[in-house]
Amino acid sequence: MPRVKRGVTKQRRHKSVLQQTKGHKGVRSRLYKRAHESLIHALMYAYAHRRERKGDFRRLWITRINAAARQEGMSYSQLIAGLKKAGIDLNRKMLADMAVNKPDDFSEIVSLARQAS
Repeated sequence: MPRVKRGVTKQRRHKSVLQQTKGHKGVRSRLYKRAHESLIHALMYAYAHRRERKGDFRRLWITRINAAARQEGMSYSQLIAGLKKAGIDLNRKMLADMAVNKPDDFSEIVSLARQAS
């Protein structure tokens, strides 16, 4: 088997890892071994948190809907139950957006939900 010299490949790999960890603190962005560990963890956290973000946004939307619904004299759960009975199929993202940007339209939806329940 022929001998393999790794100089160029190794330098390129080290350089790319150090570039990816550029903003990391201290040794985590300067020494290859520590930078590589830091990069592996950072990528794992990034992957997990991309999925977590979906739940974070759902919680935010529910909080906004609840606040707007309570101003109309209804709780969040009553509103959602009323919407289901009325056959109004709006997702939480749209409801939260209406609650913030179009309060008049949101109050109409609340009144429809109130009638259905």
